[in-house]
Amino acid sequence: MKTRAFIAGCSGTELTPDEVAFFKEADPWGFILFRRNVGTPEQVRALCASLRDAVGRADAPILIDQEGGRVQRMGPPHWPKYPSGSVYGRLHANDPLVQREITRLGARLIAHDLRSVGITVDCLPVLDVPSPGAHDVIGDRAYGKSPSQVAILGRAAAEGLLAGGVLPVVKHMPGHGRAGADSHKALPVVEASREELERHDFAPFRMLTDMPLAMTAHVVYTALDPERPATTSRIVMEEIIRSHIGYDGLVMTDDLSMHALSGSFRDRTEAAFGAGCDMALHCNGNMEEMSAVAEAAPTLSGESLRRANAALARITHDPEPLDPVDARARLDSALAMIA
Repeated sequence: MKTRAFIAGCSGTELTPDEVAFFKEADPWGFILFRRNVGTPEQVRALCASLRDAVGRADAPILIDQEGGRVQRMGPPHWPKYPSGSVYGRLHANDPLVQREITRLGARLIAHDLRSVGITVDCLPVLDVPSPGAHDVIGDRAYGKSPSQVAILGRAAAEGLLAGGVLPVVKHMPGHGRAGADSHKALPVVEASREELERHDFAPFRMLTDMPLAMTAHVVYTALDPERPATTSRIVMEEIIRSHIGYDGLVMTDDLSMHALSGSFRDRTEAAFGAGCDMALHCNGNMEEMSAVAEAAPTLSGESLRRANAALARITHDPEPLDPVDARARLDSALAMIA
């Protein structure tokens, strides 16, 4: 059995017999959890174990979107709330060192929560830089309004996750902050010049090229490729992501079931790999759609396999020491200073 280059979701809080059989046969590289998959800590821990058992790999990565704010799949009463990225950007505005320290602390606490139930990858940090007039799908998820602040705090969050044994996923490469539409619902088209995109939107990603995993943006940049969104554009992948940004980590698609993309799921998957993506991501757990993605996804090999193995090698099995009670008290104290 050879691992295939896709990441799959599942339908509920435990695997169905059909899902177990499908995952055994298709052997996805990893899995992603959503709110529908989350109950108690014990249940999430058991689900993660079941997913890994299905593919026979104890190190199969399990992902989640645990940013804080409005994108937090694990929350009360079993897990604490976390702030959105913009809140960290408002901490002690005249003291960026405090912003960085508390951003890292928040991510370190998130890593503690995730590792305790078996989750090893967080789709964080958001490196998108919002622009005036853009859709609020990014909005308060961004760490600030300047590329430098987004990069500095994004790195702090990524380092906090890594210190806790969780891999970060930088997103949405090469930049979703200027988009005028929510790519979950429609295809955003950005008409900024290449010079402006490089100066503003792409800049944070250039500063975090050492991170192991990245997620694409389902966004058309007319100055680069007026026909295809970044996820399915070889021009964007080769000229921008691999060359201008200089990223050599593993690139996964954003969710292939989002309405920004069109065509069958086989077509979407083939287009993403044709553009140069390393990994397809399908999130909603729909068996018919997953089957089409699995059929079109190649065996994980070559440079993509190298990048996948390099990413997994970044997971520390000796996390940085943390007193979660003291750390949470320090985080809450810092957040209380914001009016």
